[in-house]
Amino acid sequence: MSQKRIPLTLVKQGKNGIKGLVFSRVGIIALMLIVQFGLLFFGFYKFESLLPHVWGGSIILTSAAVIYIINCPMSPNAKVTWLVLIAIVPVFGSLLFVYTKSDFGHRALKRRINTLTRENKNKILQNPATLRSLKEKDPRIASLAEYISRSGCYPVFDKTEVTYLPTGEDKLKALLEELEKAEKFIFLEYFIIDEGRMWGDVLEVLERKVKQGVDVRVIYDGTCEFTTLPHDFPKRLKKLGIHCKVFAPITPFVSTHYNYRDHRKIVVIDGKIAFCGGINLADEYINEKQKYGHWKDTAVMLKGDAVESFTLMFLQMWAIEGKRQSYDSYLSSFSPSEVGDGYVIPFADCPVDNDKTGERVYMDILNRATDYVHIMSPYLVIDAEMETAIKFAAERGVDVSLILPGIPDKKGAWALAKTHYRSLLDSGVKIYEYTPGFVHAKVFVADDREAVVGTINLDYRSLYHHFECAVYMAYTPCIQDIEKDFSYTLDKCRKVTYDTVKREKLSIKIRGMLLKIIAPLM
Repeated sequence: MSQKRIPLTLVKQGKNGIKGLVFSRVGIIALMLIVQFGLLFFGFYKFESLLPHVWGGSIILTSAAVIYIINCPMSPNAKVTWLVLIAIVPVFGSLLFVYTKSDFGHRALKRRINTLTRENKNKILQNPATLRSLKEKDPRIASLAEYISRSGCYPVFDKTEVTYLPTGEDKLKALLEELEKAEKFIFLEYFIIDEGRMWGDVLEVLERKVKQGVDVRVIYDGTCEFTTLPHDFPKRLKKLGIHCKVFAPITPFVSTHYNYRDHRKIVVIDGKIAFCGGINLADEYINEKQKYGHWKDTAVMLKGDAVESFTLMFLQMWAIEGKRQSYDSYLSSFSPSEVGDGYVIPFADCPVDNDKTGERVYMDILNRATDYVHIMSPYLVIDAEMETAIKFAAERGVDVSLILPGIPDKKGAWALAKTHYRSLLDSGVKIYEYTPGFVHAKVFVADDREAVVGTINLDYRSLYHHFECAVYMAYTPCIQDIEKDFSYTLDKCRKVTYDTVKREKLSIKIRGMLLKIIAPLM
């Protein structure tokens, strides 16, 4: 692949520094800590006579917060985190809790998403014959399919060919080939877009397709504006004829959008081809540059009926901050396929509803497995429910094996993952760390029967706080390829044992124990 010259209109401008700090959660937390310590200072040194009132007010505030949190509908781990935080720093903890719980930064976003979900609940109709066929073949998977359909328009499809792409390099090659075939529209939705060879190669094709009359649209997450892209990036793309939107641009202090990020990676071409997986449009994902050793990632390419679900997912996200439009021309742009064995369910996980779809799909696979569950994830920052499901599967005699990074991208998350190691080992879970570098793949594969490939990490952000997407597969031929890739990756890993856990650096152990207190907030 030859080096492409990056168009001058799209050269990156740095977005870090003071502006990035003010627009991030760090600025919010810093402000609240200042308030906390400021009140303490004045209480101790300026209003000594009022100290009994200060302590009394603190006790009342803490008691009220504790009673509310205990009765609040949230995960037990999150409750513990908030209770500890408020006990240690009552003013700061209470202010942060009110700020987070009020969610005033995206109340309108919630209303809009819920409206779009209701309006499009039956936009893609379930083929009764497909669902009936799945029920006859595997009633338990059919029950999972019915659960997934609760949270949106996510039917079960059969006539869909799924190709597993075991590296970012494989994904880029397939993506460029399919983009060249586009005739009607190209939709791209990514968490990260960064200047470099990967984006340059993709952009070159997009520019050419726009000139051919193809409708090209791009969505990227707002955090890119102070990490990888300039603020006026949409305007620069517009000059090239590409429609572009930023999901939830970061707003200083007044927005809690840090939690509700668009972590999805979706490409849809003419309603015929779709891509999904962990791979963003940045050079580390294709190992053009190495930040944390070799970058291991995965994706899937869909051809056939199931692509409609990704088309609808993209169009709903596009419509969140725009005018309503008819989806019919995009959803009926191809004839039903006659290729592809097995069953495919593309689905999204939305943080503003009450369904923890991604986590429950993972847990359902763990609970039904009889032979093995093999997992690749960049992070292991999980709640008690997920940890119990993983351990229980292993205790039932299932081969539960996890591949995690050998070189971390976030040292805090790495230390947190290690706090789970001993407990998992006690239940017979096998843990491996990828020696060459960083694993960013999000893969579950079980019993040569079912698999999930998508964007959903085993951490609080993916399972609770982000917009995510994935492809659930049952009895599709590519499941053999996924398991083969797991075995191939496993050969490059070191096994975690009680001895390696014992020999971990004390600094890592201490960091993990301290961060575990606030893990749900990370």
